[in-house]
Amino acid sequence: MKVTISSSPAIAIQLPRMTTRFIRCSTSPLSNPNPNPVLRPELSIRVGTRLVPHPKKVAKGGEDAFFVSGYSGGVIAVADGVSGWAEKDVDPALFSRELMRKASSLVDDEEVNYDPRILVRKAHASTTSTGSATVIVSMLDNNGILKVANVGDCGLRVIRKGQIIFSTFPQEHYFDCPYQLSSEAVTQTYLDATVSSIDSMKGDIIVMGSDGLFDNVFDHEIVTTIAEHKDVVETAKVLADLAYKHSVDFYFDSPYSIEARNRGFDVPLWKKALGQKLTGGKMDDITVIVAEVVSN
Repeated sequence: MKVTISSSPAIAIQLPRMTTRFIRCSTSPLSNPNPNPVLRPELSIRVGTRLVPHPKKVAKGGEDAFFVSGYSGGVIAVADGVSGWAEKDVDPALFSRELMRKASSLVDDEEVNYDPRILVRKAHASTTSTGSATVIVSMLDNNGILKVANVGDCGLRVIRKGQIIFSTFPQEHYFDCPYQLSSEAVTQTYLDATVSSIDSMKGDIIVMGSDGLFDNVFDHEIVTTIAEHKDVVETAKVLADLAYKHSVDFYFDSPYSIEARNRGFDVPLWKKALGQKLTGGKMDDITVIVAEVVSN
């Protein structure tokens, strides 16, 4: 596992390996200059991560990248390198990894000011690698507000007391072609990001991941897994392993195969006449971040 830790703010940058990482994120014990501080308990996140590369990309660690930061209440982010660049002899991992490195170095930037969309803008502007990536960033501020910016088809769920109370939805040009940040000028920018705010509570579970998770695991499976595993590290591992299991199962009727059929993709008519249909998971890099909101 290749992890880089900076001294201030506390940041862990995960470059893709099949590994699990546990990080406790908390706010700094700085004095509050406000004479009438908000009485709400200070919140932070306890985090577990797991990255499983595509079976054919294990040697290089896949093309996903992510980072976890202890700045403020905590920052988590995932970028999924667009594999089509490999056809132009460009390593798709370079862009996603640099984008995450740049974002991790900017979380405490004064201009960012707890705004994940501005963080996306500044990280994108400073990334020099050729390529493109989908990206999602969430920041938990000192008031317990979870702010999310999403470009493309990475995703996030917030689970409270066994129920999903918030979900992101994929942004795409057409099926299997998501919005993406790129080194090219004719693609999306931070202005295209979907921005959301969620009033967090102690005990909330945040599940963030690349499309390798959400294309292969149903929401009800995520909720069940969270109910069965209380430790965030174990939960991240179980979800990633479940996504991998489904991704290589040609007979599993996955979220991806169901959506493909809904978009008009299916087996030939003669196979339909035999009662067959398009099934199977989607082999891909799988990144999972599970975060529990806790009070300090």
